[in-house]
Amino acid sequence: MASLVEDLLDVMQRETENYQKLYTLAEQKRQGIIHRNLEKIEQTSSEENEISSELKNLESKRVRVLKDMSVVLGKDNDDKILTVTEVILLLNKQKAEQEALTKARDSLVKAATQMQFLNEQNQILLEQAMEMVEFDLTLFKSMRQAPETANYDRNAYNTGDILPSGGFDAKQ
Repeated sequence: MASLVEDLLDVMQRETENYQKLYTLAEQKRQGIIHRNLEKIEQTSSEENEISSELKNLESKRVRVLKDMSVVLGKDNDDKILTVTEVILLLNKQKAEQEALTKARDSLVKAATQMQFLNEQNQILLEQAMEMVEFDLTLFKSMRQAPETANYDRNAYNTGDILPSGGFDAKQ
């Protein structure tokens, strides 16, 4: 059981470290979004994908360790997997392991919560940037298309001629 606790602590510590790395990258991505540095955004996104893949592997390993712990503790009779909190409660006679798991759980939850908050902020920034791009595109289209002249052909259809960029064509 002690080796399973050590494995769980190791996995949770590595998860926390990866969330902290992701947080740093998300900060860099935020700066890239603010300064419209697409190269920086692309680079950080690539690095984030690598770390996210590592986090997915660590999560799978944590689930396997928790399944093993449920077998050792005799709690595998149902299909429900033990949570870290439940393991902490079950280790009430082993105070050192209980305290270490509590600290590891709290730091992991804190790192994940910070990461979630920063991701939400970056999402809002990206949405605002996309709205600005859409506004700019609409502005450029309207500058190129308007104003049209009121010239009609023989069949009374508007010819759609655009005034020259100099303004109105007034004859004197």
